[in-house]
Amino acid sequence: MSRLWLSGYRSYELNVFGEQDDKLKVIKYALTNYLTTQIEDGVDWLITGGQLGIEQWAAEVGLELKKTYPELKVAMMLPYGEFGGRWNENNQAKLQTLLARVDFHAPVSKQAYENPQQLKNYQDFMVTHTDAATLVYDPDNPGKPSYDYDLIRSYAEGHPYPLTLIDFDWLQESANEYAEKQNNGFNFE
Repeated sequence: MSRLWLSGYRSYELNVFGEQDDKLKVIKYALTNYLTTQIEDGVDWLITGGQLGIEQWAAEVGLELKKTYPELKVAMMLPYGEFGGRWNENNQAKLQTLLARVDFHAPVSKQAYENPQQLKNYQDFMVTHTDAATLVYDPDNPGKPSYDYDLIRSYAEGHPYPLTLIDFDWLQESANEYAEKQNNGFNFE
């Protein structure tokens, strides 16, 4: 069994504000290609969180890949109870729909948000219950994923725990490839 933690930027950090945004199409294209390779190399659990952005998009891509790779399991671990409860109705509904579709979901802490220690406990849970991590993150462009990035690097100093970064150069290459396939009449949708 091989378990991959996938996380990264929030949607607002990438200026993606809708399902039809071309940036989102490229991100999902990059995630699909990357996860396909990982599944073919033995990853059978994709474990992500519920944040708006890379985490939810990764869950969506994982669920789509299950059609081709039914052995893949997708889990969403939430940092605390009532996660997303303060979001607008559309975002809450999107989270609930995803939670209903994944193979497993649970909060690491059953209590509603009380303090930052719950977020630290969540990070500790994720690194100790997965075999590797992938972050859609570019250290030259810090954001929310910097906390996960720092924790993973620190954890990897004492444990065999590979980290893959899908950075902006990788996303640009994916955008070029995506555009080329679009121009050649290949449509992903």
